Amino acid sequence: MRTYDNPVISGFHPDPSVCRAGGDYYLVCSSFEYVPGLPLFHSRDLVHWEHIGNVLDRPGQLPLPLPGARASGGLYAPTIRHHRDRYWVVNTNTDGGGNFVVSAERPEGPWSDPVWIDLPGIDPDLAWEEDGTCWCAFSGPEGGIRMARIDPARGQVLEGPFATWSGSGLKFPEAPHLYRIGEWWYLLIAEGGTERGHSVSVARGRSPRGPWEGAPANPLLSHSGTARAIQNTGHADLVEAPDGSWWMVLLGVRPRGFTPDVHVLGRETFLTPVEWTEDGWPVVAPVPERHAAPGGAWHPVPAPPARDDFDGTALAPHWISPYARPEHSWSLTSHPGRLALSATGATLDRPGYTFVGRRQQHHDCRVSAAIDPGTGRGGLCVRLDEAHHYELEMGNGEAAVVARIGPLRQTVARRPVPAGPLTLTVTIRTTDLVPASPEPAAGRATGPDTLAFWLGDPDAPGAGPLAELDGRYLSTEVACGFTGRVIGMYATEGTVLFDWFEYTPVPRSRSGGRSPLA
Repeated sequence: MRTYDNPVISGFHPDPSVCRAGGDYYLVCSSFEYVPGLPLFHSRDLVHWEHIGNVLDRPGQLPLPLPGARASGGLYAPTIRHHRDRYWVVNTNTDGGGNFVVSAERPEGPWSDPVWIDLPGIDPDLAWEEDGTCWCAFSGPEGGIRMARIDPARGQVLEGPFATWSGSGLKFPEAPHLYRIGEWWYLLIAEGGTERGHSVSVARGRSPRGPWEGAPANPLLSHSGTARAIQNTGHADLVEAPDGSWWMVLLGVRPRGFTPDVHVLGRETFLTPVEWTEDGWPVVAPVPERHAAPGGAWHPVPAPPARDDFDGTALAPHWISPYARPEHSWSLTSHPGRLALSATGATLDRPGYTFVGRRQQHHDCRVSAAIDPGTGRGGLCVRLDEAHHYELEMGNGEAAVVARIGPLRQTVARRPVPAGPLTLTVTIRTTDLVPASPEPAAGRATGPDTLAFWLGDPDAPGAGPLAELDGRYLSTEVACGFTGRVIGMYATEGTVLFDWFEYTPVPRSRSGGRSPLA
């Protein structure tokens, strides 16, 4: 029997929404303050997903930097749908403009410029009746789920919005998805907040206008109060496979460390099967770490190369930057075969700062980059937001490890280095504690992981880290917000050249300890 492991898309890929067109599935996730926006994935079996692009991938689609941008602001939960040979994504830009729709003939794009909808709130959804009537369900600013009839091509509101079903009574009813299944309309929502109380609930009615009847077993799914390794389960979307089976994609987290355990990879995308009762209600078992795979052919996709030598003319779709990536701040052509970053970008508190990174997708991993700072300054950064990050920086004949934790910024280690190229490495290893362990191991760190910073090759004889730092301070529970760790390269003075970047997962032994490869 074939099985799959959860999550099916690891790392900071929250608020998944999925649609099927024939034998192909397409999935989008939130991207918040990072650009390009709304990562887009393709699969033929719901298990193996390939990152094929980003829905919002050019400056003309949204003003950049995002106006009023803030950490964990920007682009919230999208919905993707396929209707009458066209793909539609509806989304919210919380930092300017509100709700909008983009569409494309092909999921690979190009996607249209946004069509703005005069509706408040967040988490919009699209559903069509057989006659072409389009409904938009969303989470209203005053709380509760609201519904409107719209023209998605023009962004015109034709009816409403009006209040509809708002859950079983838990806080923050949001993330609505509306479906016509058989003779019923089903309204699937999230409740309880996106933290440990997160859950999924469902109601049904004969019309999108209601009235709505909540399922007697609501919440349909919640891991709240359990000892399961997967927590915060919610914000779900349903899809029917060609064989008639039903599946749910949803977000969850994998917390680690001593109590209260924390998560560092962000909210990830999970997959779980859905059954139906004889009286027409969906039933979802707890989200498994491993489960029998969907039927049909298996369609593995090639893993992205561990090493990027920057030999192309465009960055791969997994490379992201906070708030903006001005054309003059980076180049693959000014120094062929190298990524040149110039300190002309900006984050909220750092003018002249350019960052290009990728999501951390494994609890144990190793990241290296070959850097030539020239007369500039830059290096490797592990970032949760601009107030919570660790940096291994090189410039002016010195390498330094810098920790930023809230209002505090401190250089924790320094070392002179020769001028010219140097390999910088960050290793991240999970602390040998089981999740939510009742007692800390004597003499060990109690954070979820340890980040070590190296000059040169960590495997060289006699090599030792320049510094080691507790990873708990780069967790969502400490920093707050909706994102996960992003690891990448940056420049803060002048122009810095990167010859290559390598991200490698590090396997762990069956006993839970570090593999000898770590």
